[in-house]
Amino acid sequence: MVKIKICGLRREEDIALVNSLGVDYAGFVFAPGRRQIDLSRAAKLVAKLAKGISKVGVFVNAPRPLIEQHAAALGLDVIQLHGDEGPADTQYQQLVWKAFPVRDAEFKHRLSRYTVDGILLDAPAGGTYGGSGRTFDWLLTQGINLRVPLILAGGLQAANVAEAMRIVQPAVVDVSSGVEVNGYKDFSKMEQFVERVRQHADNTR
Repeated sequence: MVKIKICGLRREEDIALVNSLGVDYAGFVFAPGRRQIDLSRAAKLVAKLAKGISKVGVFVNAPRPLIEQHAAALGLDVIQLHGDEGPADTQYQQLVWKAFPVRDAEFKHRLSRYTVDGILLDAPAGGTYGGSGRTFDWLLTQGINLRVPLILAGGLQAANVAEAMRIVQPAVVDVSSGVEVNGYKDFSKMEQFVERVRQHADNTR
């Protein structure tokens, strides 16, 4: 079964939505951007998160002490490194997902340098490190041989997630802007996304 991560949660309403849908991962962004939240706000949200939903903290080129502080304070299950972190920057007590932007096939040569618990593939986003709402060429993922789960991000939404899953065959699909209206999480879009993922999984059993 493909697992679902909804990222960029900022409000108590967002937490209520992911709880009601029973997704697998809840993502909290601690990197600069419109979805960024601080530690105190994140603590209040995490406290309302349903048991069984794993907590993912998203960081971009953050210093190790800050990441460790957030991980300990929030009980993070996964640390997602979404910047230019090198292989030496990925060792933590928690599970670690390392994100790679996919512009062309060159990204494949970088993967073997990292010893992590998951590889996240995202669309390049100009001067930012993700959350652009753009897709990349999913066919570029063909031929990848990973020993760890593949997490697919970048422009996913209800209309395209089934096709993305068919081509990439990820372990996890990661959505943020694709389930938003005017920059805020929208229940209808979230529900449709979750339904499409689960329908596809049921159809491919």
